[in-house]
Amino acid sequence: MASHRKSRPTGTRVAGIRTPALATAALTSVALLSQSANAAPEADDKPSLEEVEKKVDDLYRQAGSATEKYNAAKEKTAKQRKRADALIDDVAKRTQKLNEAREELGSFASAQYRTGAAAPDTATFLLADTPQDYFDQTQLMDRMTGRQKVAVDDYIAQQSETMTKRQEATESLEALTESQGDLKAAKATVQRKLADARELMSKLTAEEKARLAAIEKEKQEEAARKAAELARQQAAQQQAQEEAAQQQDSGSSSSGSAGSGSSTSTAPADSSYATKADKALAFARAQIGKPYVWGAVGPGSYDCSGLTQAAWKAAGVDLPRTTYDQVNAGTTVPLSQAQPGDLVFFYDDVTHVGIYIGNGMMIHAPKPGTYVREESIYYDGESAIHSVVRPA
Repeated sequence: MASHRKSRPTGTRVAGIRTPALATAALTSVALLSQSANAAPEADDKPSLEEVEKKVDDLYRQAGSATEKYNAAKEKTAKQRKRADALIDDVAKRTQKLNEAREELGSFASAQYRTGAAAPDTATFLLADTPQDYFDQTQLMDRMTGRQKVAVDDYIAQQSETMTKRQEATESLEALTESQGDLKAAKATVQRKLADARELMSKLTAEEKARLAAIEKEKQEEAARKAAELARQQAAQQQAQEEAAQQQDSGSSSSGSAGSGSSTSTAPADSSYATKADKALAFARAQIGKPYVWGAVGPGSYDCSGLTQAAWKAAGVDLPRTTYDQVNAGTTVPLSQAQPGDLVFFYDDVTHVGIYIGNGMMIHAPKPGTYVREESIYYDGESAIHSVVRPA
């Protein structure tokens, strides 16, 4: 006899409910998608190696910019402190003179009180023993009145000048306080940017750091190729100039011989710049290997503008402290005509500088964590070069 009992549907029971196989698969898919969705942001949040490199470079550049602002604020603060000290010292001296003038006025008042000095009148004449006595007393009082008037005028003038100087000293101290605030803010910015860069680098794995080093090596090789190309261009340009000068000299000599029987030659080029540049470069080379320290001007460490300032000072040329001012302390020349000793500036905000040594190379103090070194002027790409300035 055939059974009429229906077969049970396949599936699983969930909390007492029969669940078809299709529904079970759907639930499993939802669970997997939910796990993937939760895990995806964590993977997406991690920046790529290229993004890390760019961020680190940007942070170092921002630190460099803040360093130059720090240098400017530090220089301004030093000048304002010197001015404030001079004004305070001047006010102290003027106050002393004012006190002396006040004492002199007091002595006149005391003398008048003791002698009863007043304007000469008939009573004074009657009290005098002789007309000569009256005349002598009158002359004395006239002289005292004149001296007293001079003393009063002098006191008023000194008081006015002292008040003016006190106001100047107050304003100078207020400006000094403001500069000290700027100095503190710039210092904090430098420290924060460097800390952020170090934190980013600390999160890289050993493999990522190795890849980053490989990328940096490729950049350096490309910079070296560009430097070699510039060296060839400059050599060709110099050769062309020398040939042109020889031809001109030859033509001048021939013309002179034909006209007067004597020869002339072109005047030798001024070598004063080359002499100074040699001294500046000798100093810069002696600093190679010393650490970059932001705000440092030597002798144990340097930042970029501190190095160039010290190098040219060794050659007898006083450069300003910051890149912002150094870029205006000379004559701008095309990159193709750069000579050893010239200053090469970088970035649109002019926040880095090196000293050119020829063949597309320079000596500079790159950034925190590095040392003074020779490097291609294309170390950060051709677009990073701002200008070339001949400082003397």
